[in-house]
Amino acid sequence: TMITLDDAMERLALVDARLARVVECRFFAGLTDDETAAVLGVTARTVYRDWQRARAWLELALRE
Repeated sequence: TMITLDDAMERLALVDARLARVVECRFFAGLTDDETAAVLGVTARTVYRDWQRARAWLELALRE
């Protein structure tokens, strides 16, 4: 549910705020790696890695 996702996003933000921002940009705003990188002031490669980490973290968190 959306409440479960919101709770997981809040926990992710406590663990790593940038990962949460990447999820917000990529998933909720639909930005590309390059667009997200520009917003966050990091490289597109960093966004790519962060996106992979965030998705894996959220997948595990949502299974709980």
